[in-house]
Amino acid sequence: MPYFDTPLLASCTAVPDWLSVVDRKIRARGKLASQFLDSDDESLRLVASGIIRHIEDDKWFHGTQAFVETNMRLAVELRDLLPGDAGFRPTFVGHILIEMLLDAFWIRDDPSIGERYYAMLDDVSHQDIQRCVNQITGKPTDELQATVGRFVEMRFLFDYLEHDRLLFRLNQVMKRVKLAPLPDSLLDWLPGASKLIESRRERLLTPPDGSVPFAAFF
Repeated sequence: MPYFDTPLLASCTAVPDWLSVVDRKIRARGKLASQFLDSDDESLRLVASGIIRHIEDDKWFHGTQAFVETNMRLAVELRDLLPGDAGFRPTFVGHILIEMLLDAFWIRDDPSIGERYYAMLDDVSHQDIQRCVNQITGKPTDELQATVGRFVEMRFLFDYLEHDRLLFRLNQVMKRVKLAPLPDSLLDWLPGASKLIESRRERLLTPPDGSVPFAAFF
């Protein structure tokens, strides 16, 4: 798994996602993080590096033709299934679902990936992560440490393996971003969506430069 050999860096690739739970007004921006890449504080360097890896990986991933095409197809299908929902929600759901199911495929194929990930997160200092993130963003919060602890305790990535639990987690995201919940009727649609995403798995995880950072997981 990329970055697992540097636990604090690997853990902090999730910082932007954690902050979206803590306070959506606090953003871990690459421009801010880059100022700490040469810090004498090793933890600060690694936390900043994890944030930048997240931003850079997101940029190429969301820019691939495979992602754009897959997200569009899922959004069209969702609009057909949710009459009157022609706004932002179908596109947002497609976007999130692609990311959730790619995580699910890794854990399905090798459950030890999920176990190693959560063991790694449990082992790093959540207090140190909070300290470094507060310094990087310049907008201190005392809630990040507890949020990381709950993330480890809930182990919700394993929920993505079951479609009913996946829908439950999707609706938690809907609530957080103040969008209407998704109906249970989507449970009949999720298997087909899952097959579509898996059929494009390699294309989705191949950067434009042709490198294969996730080749071991195809």
